[in-house]
Amino acid sequence: MTEAEQGRVVRAAYTDSTITVYQAYPREITEPALRTRTFVAPFKRERMTWIKPSFLWMMYRSGWARKPNQERVLRIDIDRVGFEWALAHAALSHFRSGVHADRDQWRAEVAGCPVRVQWDPDRSIQLEAQPWRAIQVGLSGEAVDRYVDQWIVDMTDVTGLARSTHSAVLDGRTEDALRQLPAERPYPLPEHLRRRLGADG
Repeated sequence: MTEAEQGRVVRAAYTDSTITVYQAYPREITEPALRTRTFVAPFKRERMTWIKPSFLWMMYRSGWARKPNQERVLRIDIDRVGFEWALAHAALSHFRSGVHADRDQWRAEVAGCPVRVQWDPDRSIQLEAQPWRAIQVGLSGEAVDRYVDQWIVDMTDVTGLARSTHSAVLDGRTEDALRQLPAERPYPLPEHLRRRLGADG
């Protein structure tokens, strides 16, 4: 593992124009979303919605798509320009020296930004905490509207992938489970976004 991968690095599946994120919801939200290829009622735009580029962190959060109200996992390909807009309008969920001059600056960013960024330990195939961090991006207000109306390029139900990967883990077929994972790699963040987010690479 490289030194950069041990810190705060955005790792994701991405192309030249899109980046993949994941969300988990109950059937009543995912079914109309899959039909329309975006989020519609009963999805609530007024609530903060968190997007996660790490597939295994999504598995940890949703309990392999088995936690209540997280029984369906969606793979959502969004426009990279939109993703980077979100990061440029984000405040870190927690104060971090070296990123913020002081706590007053951090509080002002939190109050004025429609996006939150949180760095949590990424997860192994057994969902154990790893020494490097995965990014979670919380969208609210204008950011949710942009996400729903402009950024979403494609949407796929990957609940089956979650279940089959989990079955392989439970059966002790770790290599099979690893082969099923999406190919994620460090995302090339521009320097100004690395500084803003306290990212390491």
